[in-house]
Amino acid sequence: MGLRVSILGAAAGGGLPQWNCGCDNCNLARAGEIPAQTQSSIAVTGGDGWALINASPDIRQQLGQTPVLHPRTKRDTSIRSVLLTNGDIDHVAGLLTLREQQPFVLFATREIHAVLSDNPIFDALRDGVVRREIIALDTPFELVGGIEATLYAVPGKVPLYLEGEVVQTDLEGEQTVGVALKTVDRTAHYIPGCALLKDDLKARLDGADAVFFDGTLWQDDEMIQAGLSQKTGARMGHMSMDGPDGSMAAFDGMDVGRKVYVHMNNTNPVLRPGSAEKQAAEAAGWTIAQDGMEIEI
Repeated sequence: MGLRVSILGAAAGGGLPQWNCGCDNCNLARAGEIPAQTQSSIAVTGGDGWALINASPDIRQQLGQTPVLHPRTKRDTSIRSVLLTNGDIDHVAGLLTLREQQPFVLFATREIHAVLSDNPIFDALRDGVVRREIIALDTPFELVGGIEATLYAVPGKVPLYLEGEVVQTDLEGEQTVGVALKTVDRTAHYIPGCALLKDDLKARLDGADAVFFDGTLWQDDEMIQAGLSQKTGARMGHMSMDGPDGSMAAFDGMDVGRKVYVHMNNTNPVLRPGSAEKQAAEAAGWTIAQDGMEIEI
């Protein structure tokens, strides 16, 4: 079997619609005119159990909408492990839903595990039930049966709740990572947050069968133009899709089998079916992820 990816959540933090947002996309989603999307997460399998990559606050809804992850007996799950790519609230808060005395392995870097350990609420994931495994960068490990994973640093920043007076938005270390997923004959990468596609990262991704990449904003000042924030995408630690410095331009000419945008902010016009921006992304060879989408690689 190859690599099977289920998009549990395609949106960035806050989801679509975001509870306190009255932007065009959120209002359209509330009215049922465009699809609603939950917060960023995927599930992967190589044929022997499933692994979740990130645990969003919407995980209960996501698992309920994904039959392959439903219990098969009175107390059971096919989820063998959870992997975290950073310590953002929209990627770790769902761990608290997984506290129901269900064994699984929690994989993360030392720094991300430290973020969890510093907050006693995550002690609800009890020792002896949930095994916490520290993963070093660039060191392959078995994520779940049939899938070897490798974590690597990508430019990003610390979670918002850990920001100090000075914020480095292209920090490279253990706080923001990408994931290489390998089966016997397939390779995919999952990178829901990335501030810059540097040459070494491009070289790593070149030749992959699939890349699931940060699609937070269409343009850098999108939230400013919408009157919702004074932050640019770059200030939030995310590349934009469009423009000469955007990810579409950066990927142009790279040898990647399938390119999929994930982690779209509620303001992103690609979330509107038929929009000019969605059509432009698709013309450049990109798939816009949606909740419930399944991709065989």
